[in-house]
Amino acid sequence: MKAVGFRGGVHPPKNKEATKEKGVEVLPAPREAIIPLSQHLGAPSEPVVEKGTQVKIGQIIGQPKGFVSAPVHASISGMVKAIEVCPHPVLGQGLAVVIESDGKDEWSELGGRRDWEYLSRDEIKKLILEGGLVGLGGATFPTHVKLSPPEEKSIDTVILNGAECEPYLTADYRTMLERPGEVITGLKIIMRVLQAEKGYIGVEDDKPKGILLLKEKARGIPNVVIVSLAAKYPQGAEKQLIKVILNREVPSGGLPLDVGVVVHNVGTAVAITQAVTEGRPIVDRVVTVTGGVKDPKNLLVRIGTPFRETIEFCGGFDGIPGKVIMGGPMMGLAQYTLDVPVIKGTSGILVLRKDQVEVSEIAPCIRCGKCLDVCSMRLMPSFIVQYAEKGRFREAEGMDALDCIECGCCSYVCPAQRPLIHFIKFAKAEIMVAKKKPG
Repeated sequence: MKAVGFRGGVHPPKNKEATKEKGVEVLPAPREAIIPLSQHLGAPSEPVVEKGTQVKIGQIIGQPKGFVSAPVHASISGMVKAIEVCPHPVLGQGLAVVIESDGKDEWSELGGRRDWEYLSRDEIKKLILEGGLVGLGGATFPTHVKLSPPEEKSIDTVILNGAECEPYLTADYRTMLERPGEVITGLKIIMRVLQAEKGYIGVEDDKPKGILLLKEKARGIPNVVIVSLAAKYPQGAEKQLIKVILNREVPSGGLPLDVGVVVHNVGTAVAITQAVTEGRPIVDRVVTVTGGVKDPKNLLVRIGTPFRETIEFCGGFDGIPGKVIMGGPMMGLAQYTLDVPVIKGTSGILVLRKDQVEVSEIAPCIRCGKCLDVCSMRLMPSFIVQYAEKGRFREAEGMDALDCIECGCCSYVCPAQRPLIHFIKFAKAEIMVAKKKPG
């Protein structure tokens, strides 16, 4: 195998020092959990509880409405206080089940330990579906769907993404250091389900401890390879991982399965191990809370915990906050309130101080071409944006706007500080709306 680089990309400051060497701490359960019924791509779940229902941890409170959907579970024990529209970190607002803690922290009955090697592929996929698993890297695509490719798509390779190239975030790094065995087991389970011949874990070379530890755990396991990747953003994007590790290119408009590959996050692999071997659903996840807080940490946080409580646990704000972001600075989403809850896709909570946030007027393009140089998808961001500004979305689609992975490299290097990604996201949304219209 000859690894090759990918065209484009940038090298933003990593800013991981504040949490990189800090082990994961358990955040106490919230007094009240706000658990959205839409924490995944696809159809929202439907509530199966009512106001006043007593629930336990791990109990299903939302059932999936379709194949591309996922169940939602209670993350604390207590009483359902309300089922109402609440703040949502991605959608702005969404229907959620609000649970008031009874302080008992009681679990519902789990399936018990299982030897996954004696389970059928369908039994494994059923356990993953019942566990409510989604991609924990942030994309939140239902995991059971990703493990069910069309029959005509033969998958020969599985890649686990341990790059974590987004600045500030260290949740995946700590997961690899603290749960390497579960990462490897998760990879083997995925390979078993997909009947894939090879498995790779890609980790950037600025994480040598993680690489060495995973290599130790993988020693003697056939067809599992740990790959050291040159640190570069967006190395963790799945199409770039596939290019670098396998030298295969996903076609325009295509998916990794079109080139025989499925990509999962290392955190998702751990969740798969827990769901299949223990029957444990997703009720918590590792979150990096960093930036303008007094004591940055990596935390194991219950789903539904308000952002406010995670920040308070880290000592509160350090200085005047200017922006709170779910995720990292390149691809994260700015929040309008601290009452939004942690969801399955919350990999980080980043606080930027007021003096770090600059708001400027939208300037005209100076045609420098820098955005073209850094685009790892070989697009022409400045041209797509000009069409988007004028509402000419068909032309934007003709410039392959839908192939944009929204990594933010173009906005990062733009000397005119144009909000390129904002306009490209706008164009993509309008293109998809037009595609759904009849006729």
